[in-house]
Amino acid sequence: MKPHTVGDIRTIISGELMQGSDEVEVHYGAYRLKQIKNQNTILFTDKRIVNWKSLMKYFPLVLATDWKYSKSEIPENLTIIHVPNLEEAYWKFVHYYRSQFNLPVVAITGTAGKTTTKEMIKHILSTDKKVTSTILTSNSRTASLQYLLSIEEDTEAAIFETAVGSPGDVLKAGEYFKPTIGIITNIGAHHLNYCNTLEGYIQAKGEMVKIIDPKGVLIINAEDINTSKIDVKSFAGRVIKVGTHWSCHFRACNIKYHQDGMQFSVKHKRRNYQMFVPGFGEHQVYNALAAIAAVYEMGVTIPEAAVQLKTFRKYNKQLQVVDGINDSVIIDDTWSITTTSLEAALKVLNEIGKEKKKVAILGTITDLGSWGYTIHEQAGELIYRIGVDVLITVGEHASIMADHAVKLGFSSPVYKFRNEVLVLNLLSKILDSNTIVLIKGDMYSQPIIELASKLRKKK
Repeated sequence: MKPHTVGDIRTIISGELMQGSDEVEVHYGAYRLKQIKNQNTILFTDKRIVNWKSLMKYFPLVLATDWKYSKSEIPENLTIIHVPNLEEAYWKFVHYYRSQFNLPVVAITGTAGKTTTKEMIKHILSTDKKVTSTILTSNSRTASLQYLLSIEEDTEAAIFETAVGSPGDVLKAGEYFKPTIGIITNIGAHHLNYCNTLEGYIQAKGEMVKIIDPKGVLIINAEDINTSKIDVKSFAGRVIKVGTHWSCHFRACNIKYHQDGMQFSVKHKRRNYQMFVPGFGEHQVYNALAAIAAVYEMGVTIPEAAVQLKTFRKYNKQLQVVDGINDSVIIDDTWSITTTSLEAALKVLNEIGKEKKKVAILGTITDLGSWGYTIHEQAGELIYRIGVDVLITVGEHASIMADHAVKLGFSSPVYKFRNEVLVLNLLSKILDSNTIVLIKGDMYSQPIIELASKLRKKK
């Protein structure tokens, strides 16, 4: 955070100094008690604090509040700024802080590829720029203030994920970050427990159009069906399309699987550029296209981006190919699971396992609410259409995939388990050097993660 004195902040939020000194410097911000990690933090809260003892180690501490404390109930060395309305004061501070910086800010949303695209952009820019970004997949609403305050005087670019748990999440992120570049990677079916319908989820993702600077840029996957349902006509800025269609501003051609990644060429303004990106799957090419388009807007040439992408390191458990038990090959994709990412993973399994017996181990798709049955059936359709040689599901809801695939005519062997306990016994019998296994679940499914670990060949 760019340091501010209490006097500065009082002026910004129209507050009255009730106790303490205007000379105290503030280096951090929080609006929940558990977010206080350092001294010289300002806490914005409308809740009455009773247990001051636990906060003593963080003094000097500044409290911005609309509570009226008596002198007898607060520590003497606490600085208090009283405001008439805490929420108004908080947003005054947020808007002021963001207004202090004129720099490119990228906001990324989508069902799949958010983190990868964000990390690609960060990797490309970090060669010669000071960049701040969301950490790993931590993109919750409660972290937004900390990410905004990570922009400092020497920051040259910022890249933030704006996830969707509920309608309004992207709009709220926009109030913090005020992005100049927005990216929608794709829209599948996820978080339907809060968005209620697929249409509601699409609209929630489409909030991106409303938060980008009117002079800014929106980057979209031109071939994603659900993204095409978003009304972008109201957006005053430029819309940049990425994909394989001739109409795309950044067009991928000659896509090929190569050792440890994807080779392709990018056509832009009638020129072709050769590219390589680590990580298997055509979806990785689309992630790279969005990243290239974003950094191009920030002054990075496509050849410069190509050089950097070669050294990009994707996260573990994202279609990570490793040696498995019984000399098999394991594709560990236990990072997340949606129908969008499942389709991509099955395609990778079929492509790199052409000469092998292909086994898919699939866990439950979460955050679907009343849509759970329907979406798992859609996953079953994907399995039937793309095909594998052996299908194994783990979990009660995951079995819906298997049942629906069989109903459609899937004829390969199918095994359904309620948990992972008996799966390893089966796999130890059917896996060999001619077998490749895709294991897919999400990072919160401990049984799937433990099974993936047990399938890896021990060094």
